Amino acid sequence: MNWHQWQEIIGVTGVFVLITVVLSIAIVQLASTWRAKATLAREHEYRSLAEKAVRTQEDTEQRLRDVQDRLRSIEHVLKEVD
Repeated sequence: MNWHQWQEIIGVTGVFVLITVVLSIAIVQLASTWRAKATLAREHEYRSLAEKAVRTQEDTEQRLRDVQDRLRSIEHVLKEVD
């Protein structure tokens, strides 16, 4: 093989390596982006779930206060009857 053929082989190998590296980096970055989007979606779902739990807890507390008020009024009526 002469020097010109070796240059062609080295050039083709270099281009192949360059394309492989660029594609690898692109794939890694794309995977990172997908993971980040999945993480954000998961965090959004957790936040929504937490907000729903807080609303439910506040509703339950309000209902408990209502029941306690009714119980106090029933106790008051029962004390008056005695």
